[in-house]
Amino acid sequence: MSDLVRDLRAAVGAETVITDPEVMAGYAHDEAEWAPFGGPVAVVRPHESEQVARVVRACVEHGVPVVARGAGTGLSGAANSGRGWVVVSFERMNRVLGVDPVQQSATVQPGVVNDDLRERVARDGLWYPPDPASAPWSTIGGNVATNAGGLCCVKYGVTRDYVLGMEVVTGTGQVVRLGRTTAKGVTGYDLTGLMVGSEGTLGLVTEVTLRLVPLRRGVEHTVVGYFDSLADAGRAVASVSAAGVVPSAMELIDRFCLRAVDEWKNMGLSAEGEVLLLARSDLPGQSGQEEADRILACFEGQGAVYAVRSTDEEEAQALFEARRLAYPALERLGPLLTEDVCVPKARVPRMLEAIEEVARRFDTHIGNIAHAGDGNLHPLFIVPAGDEAAKKRAEQAFEVIVDEALALGGTVTGEHGVGLLKMRGAAEELGPQVVGMHRAIKAALDPHGVLNPGKVFV
Repeated sequence: MSDLVRDLRAAVGAETVITDPEVMAGYAHDEAEWAPFGGPVAVVRPHESEQVARVVRACVEHGVPVVARGAGTGLSGAANSGRGWVVVSFERMNRVLGVDPVQQSATVQPGVVNDDLRERVARDGLWYPPDPASAPWSTIGGNVATNAGGLCCVKYGVTRDYVLGMEVVTGTGQVVRLGRTTAKGVTGYDLTGLMVGSEGTLGLVTEVTLRLVPLRRGVEHTVVGYFDSLADAGRAVASVSAAGVVPSAMELIDRFCLRAVDEWKNMGLSAEGEVLLLARSDLPGQSGQEEADRILACFEGQGAVYAVRSTDEEEAQALFEARRLAYPALERLGPLLTEDVCVPKARVPRMLEAIEEVARRFDTHIGNIAHAGDGNLHPLFIVPAGDEAAKKRAEQAFEVIVDEALALGGTVTGEHGVGLLKMRGAAEELGPQVVGMHRAIKAALDPHGVLNPGKVFV
């Protein structure tokens, strides 16, 4: 038994510390294909913040890195362990600590699953808008770590827009509270906002206070449009934005992804065209119908081969469910690498064209899903298992798409985080001066360099 493991057991209890290599293997990495990882020396499953603090202090004493883990649904390698690291899994810190219907807020532990929170606050007539496709499994702590978005973010924003305050264990093992519980507050720097999206490199989040909004009620109006090309669908997205319409969701899914869903779930969705655009209006009554009609006109004006305002809510729900199922459907076909670039909405058509050009150039099959309404694109690289040449081409294509997005004024990641896969692109996007600012902040909050080192920036 290592001295570190002995100290961890003494600090938090032997029952909280896992050292079985077979069990620990399931905690060693997230869902990011090809992101490197190593076997941890221990996995700790704390029940409370003070236990997390003791773990960090032990890691500081022994000079061993520590990485936080939620549900492991991440797609950039941010939750990956290095060899000999300590993994802190928040699966047991999974309670909704309180819901305040007057203040319209909720305080939760980091292991609470996104959809479970939504179900709980709905009982008080409230809603938590951020809804990543992994919402049935991903945790609030992981969502905070990557500033997750989702289908509703085009209108309702991303995780950062809903985080009021939090409790954090710093890189020195101190437990601190950041932010506020009030509706307003500007005391000091926005350290809460700094923590959101920091991917476990600045602190381990042990509690979060979230802003909620009134639960949406009534019928949503869904517009369905099929297009012959990604570029046509992209022009429809830009047209909707130029018309001043802000749908509650606007999602893109191409025929390859639809076919994968069909083959898995037999939903019969891939027959109409090469690319499907789904848009919704959640405005009440006549206003919602009028907004949906404006979206429909934009689709038709940009050459949709078939477009309609759906009157069948069950069918509309099935279409959006197909969008959520696209990623796991493609995972069934073999190793899957996913991008997360985001570009200005007016440049979505050009970015989609660039993705098609890159696929041809590198002889790589790229499926496409996207939060098209806010320009967040998720090209999916499908590689036959064991085909090293195809894997190398896909990795080259991945980097070229990153560069294309930056050239269009975009960003390397809209919601998945930088992790390990996008550090080169992040360095290009930020520039040396801003990377230097990141390093200075990291050094101030994690002076011993134990919090998820080697991630996000080089």
